[in-house]
Amino acid sequence: MNLHRIAALLAVCASLGHAQRGPEPDRLTIEKVKPGITVLLEKRLGTIQHRRIALVTNQAGQDEKGKSDIDLLHDDPRAVNSGVRLVALFAPEHGIRGTEDHSNVAVEVDAKSGLVVHSLFGAQSIGPPDSLLAGVETLIVDLPDIGTRTWTFTGVMLYSLRAAARNHIPILVLDRPNPITGTRTEGPLLDSALANSDDPAPGKPGKAFALYPVPLRHGMTMGEMALMFNDRLKIGAELTVIPMEGWKRSTWFDETGLKWIRPSPNLPTLMSALIYPALVAFEGTNVSVGRGTTDAFQHIGAPWLKAREVVDLLQERGTPGIKVEAERFTPNAPTDGKYPSQSIPGVKFIVTDRDRVSAARLGAALLAAIIKTSPDSLKIQTRTFDERFGAARIREALLRGDDPDTVIDRELPAMIAFRESIKPYLLYR
Repeated sequence: MNLHRIAALLAVCASLGHAQRGPEPDRLTIEKVKPGITVLLEKRLGTIQHRRIALVTNQAGQDEKGKSDIDLLHDDPRAVNSGVRLVALFAPEHGIRGTEDHSNVAVEVDAKSGLVVHSLFGAQSIGPPDSLLAGVETLIVDLPDIGTRTWTFTGVMLYSLRAAARNHIPILVLDRPNPITGTRTEGPLLDSALANSDDPAPGKPGKAFALYPVPLRHGMTMGEMALMFNDRLKIGAELTVIPMEGWKRSTWFDETGLKWIRPSPNLPTLMSALIYPALVAFEGTNVSVGRGTTDAFQHIGAPWLKAREVVDLLQERGTPGIKVEAERFTPNAPTDGKYPSQSIPGVKFIVTDRDRVSAARLGAALLAAIIKTSPDSLKIQTRTFDERFGAARIREALLRGDDPDTVIDRELPAMIAFRESIKPYLLYR
């Protein structure tokens, strides 16, 4: 690709999705966003009036006042007086409270409602089983997204669409913010050869984390993705998305007025969610992404890592919106089993201008720097890495020494085409 073509694509990319420089934290404009659950109860109760409801949610399923969906649909006078009956609960990976970081999450009972919480995460993510939907008249999904392709809750939403279609049950997706905004789409699309949008089946594992050819940072909300999947995969669910009120595509989560609730145990802050797409592929290497620390997905490390040299290479290249520093950290009982109780050299990533951060470029530059400084020490589980970063060709190009920015630039045409193609599903400006 010639330089003029790259420049033109970059300009188009910027016009499609690059927001203005972010405000300082103490000068945020709070939008007072109402999530889908509030809009449902205030304006759309007719869609669930006199119905037996099953709910797929977790600890982040709350209204703007911090009241849980479970309590609202079970006890709120508006729901009770409209004949709404909450009869079944389902929880995704990490459980109903978002604290479990292991497979085979157990079935439990919600203390307040007395309802059994059926786990949708055993050896892998699944959708609500048909046997547990008998007698259900509407299925509701309210799950947080983090704006990154590799998020298993998106798979649970997709599998729930199919479960609803199979059982001829209307399904509502209650929308929530994309916490890292809906203005930025970047990074490689998942190679269709690696994608699997099919439901898990005996002998055929699903890929809730690698469903469909979308970019690493997709720029959509959970409701918008539901509309896309229902249409493009021809699921045929009787789908209604209950949109938010007050959310704009340029709005960061800390500008919504909503409380940040960890969507998973290893995403403690909004900044972890922003850097996550740059580092998630390193789950498929012998590099720690900070599991077992208080700031997971904000640094990487390994006993053999030449952290100072990696930092020098990243600083020489430039990491827009990110300050990089050499450090040491100690993973405490990390759930990935990497270097427990060892003080290891690491690289810390500090966000200085979030609107300039390109996770894909940061991830590619980081891999290139580690390859250059420790080629014999880095071990890559190729399938795991590729399913998260997007394609084998990217890893292979970086391993042979191609320039990281050039590698990512090659992906721009597909990313821009995707961004154009999803416009019919976008609900917000």
